[in-house]
Amino acid sequence: MKKTLFTGSCVALVTPFTKTGVDFEKLEELIEWHIKEGTDAILICGTTGEASTMPDEEHKEVIRFAVEKINKRVHVMAGAGSNDTRHAIELSRFCEEVGADSILSVTPYYNKTTQEGLYQHFKAIAQSVNIPVVLYNVPSRTNLNINPSTLKRLSEIENIVGLKECNLLQAAEVIYLCGDNLNLYSGEDGNVVPLLALGGKGVISVVANIIPRDVHNMVRSFLEGDIETSRKLQIKTVPLQNALFCETNPIPVKAALNLMGFNVGSCRLPLVDMSEAGLAQLKKAMKDYGLI
Repeated sequence: MKKTLFTGSCVALVTPFTKTGVDFEKLEELIEWHIKEGTDAILICGTTGEASTMPDEEHKEVIRFAVEKINKRVHVMAGAGSNDTRHAIELSRFCEEVGADSILSVTPYYNKTTQEGLYQHFKAIAQSVNIPVVLYNVPSRTNLNINPSTLKRLSEIENIVGLKECNLLQAAEVIYLCGDNLNLYSGEDGNVVPLLALGGKGVISVVANIIPRDVHNMVRSFLEGDIETSRKLQIKTVPLQNALFCETNPIPVKAALNLMGFNVGSCRLPLVDMSEAGLAQLKKAMKDYGLI
C-alpha cells in the first residue's frame, strides 16, 4: 500500500507575472492566502502556472521560492514534466534538492510515444529521485493517454504513488487494477465527487485558485461522510467552472483573480487576454457566486 501524499484540495497555482518576470511578492501573497483558506496542498509550476513559458532558470527559482515560503506548512508538489526524458530528470532532481514534497510529471506531448515508451519515460524519472512522483494524464492537451494496463505497471514502481487523472472514463479500471498502489486525484474540477466516489483522494484544482475554501470543503465533506454537502458544492460550482474553462486555461482564472483584486497580471504569449464574450460570462458567474 502506497502512502497517501495528501487528501483534499491541491491548488494548481497561477504564476503572477509582471512585464519583465515573476512577481514574487504577489506569489507569496497567494501562497499565504491559500494556506489561510484551508488549501491542503499547492502545485507550483503546473499547466495553470504556465511552466511551459518559463525558462529553466525562472522555473527553478519559482519552485525554490515556493518551497521556502511554504516551509512544510502544506504539501508542495512541483511541476517537473517534459517531453524530453533527460530534461524531466534534471528538473525532478532539482525539485528534490530544494525540498519539494513530490513532483508532478506530465505525459510527453508533441513527440508522443508508445505505451512502452511511457513506461520507460516515467520509470527513468522515478528512478532518478527518491521523492514521490505523481503522474499527470491529460489527453486533451497531450493527445496521448496512459492506458490502465500501463498505469498498473507504473504503480509497481515504489515512488510512483499518485495520478492526476483527467480521463474519468478509465478511473474505475485504474483503481481496479492498481488498488492502493496508486492514489488518484481528479484533474478536472467537474469530476471531483465522481472520482471521490470511486476511491479518489482529492483534486488538483484550477477553480481552487478563486474559491479555495469551498473546494477544500467539497473534498473534506465527502471524506467525512457528508456526501450531500459535497454534492451541493460540486453542483454550485458548475457555472463558475464553465466560465473558467470557456477559453484556454489559465486565461480565465487569471482574469478572475484580477477581478478579485489580486492583480496577478496577464498570461504569457501565445495565451492572450479574454474575449469580450468570455469575460462577460466570467463576470456573471463570479457575480452570481458572490465573488465580485
